Amino acid sequence: MQSTDCRFFFQNTPSLLHASNTRPGMSTLNVEHVSKEFPTRHEPLRVLRDVSIELRDGENLAILGPSGSGKSTLLHILGTLDRPTQGAVRFNDQDPFALDEAQLAAFRNRQIGFVFQDHHLLPQCTVLENVLIPTLAFGTTTDEQLDRARRLIDRVGLSQRLDHRPAELSGGERQRVAIARALVLRPQLLLADEPTGNLDHTTAAAVADLLLELQAEEHTMMIVVTHSLALAARLDQRRQLDDGCLVNAQETTPSAGKSEHS
Repeated sequence: MQSTDCRFFFQNTPSLLHASNTRPGMSTLNVEHVSKEFPTRHEPLRVLRDVSIELRDGENLAILGPSGSGKSTLLHILGTLDRPTQGAVRFNDQDPFALDEAQLAAFRNRQIGFVFQDHHLLPQCTVLENVLIPTLAFGTTTDEQLDRARRLIDRVGLSQRLDHRPAELSGGERQRVAIARALVLRPQLLLADEPTGNLDHTTAAAVADLLLELQAEEHTMMIVVTHSLALAARLDQRRQLDDGCLVNAQETTPSAGKSEHS
């Protein structure tokens, strides 16, 4: 499939939502006593237990925990991809789960940016087209959105790669594109799932630098799920999932400071 296919989508996608491309002045996230159970043939399997989180504009949080501890389930709930069994999730004192499915999809696209361990770029689209994918929900990509996408691509150091496709990029470059894509609509909340997990040490450090710099510049809230103690140590808050409960994490490094190289 060629790049023209992506341009076709940009030109012909029907409008699904009408919203300003400007973030509200203040963002808050309140997760209140959230629990999640999955039905089984016997008793329900409880994955999350009484999880509470509070974040404000510009704050960030690392969530640590072994595989199977509930990190992915929590991230899905925070991203409104799954609903809690008990408890509430509120953005700016509003419950997104009170929306119907179409409204919730529009909310998710507009207010939440996702960065995955695997970048999930569309292979047939260029760097610029991949960054602009979230704008498809608006029906047409505006000049303002196009300008912001170009500026973000320049900010992540890929201005000379606008017309390249993912197969022509390194792993670190692909993750930089994914970060730009996550931020193009100025989301309230940035969710990163093992954003450096597939990268070598040096590239992981560079991507971590960029992610934290952009989060500070955009003044958005950010939650990072990670196995990396070095990455977690660089975030303002660190919590750990233990048997479905979110507890304070132990100090991860003596210099909880500030370098992925430490």
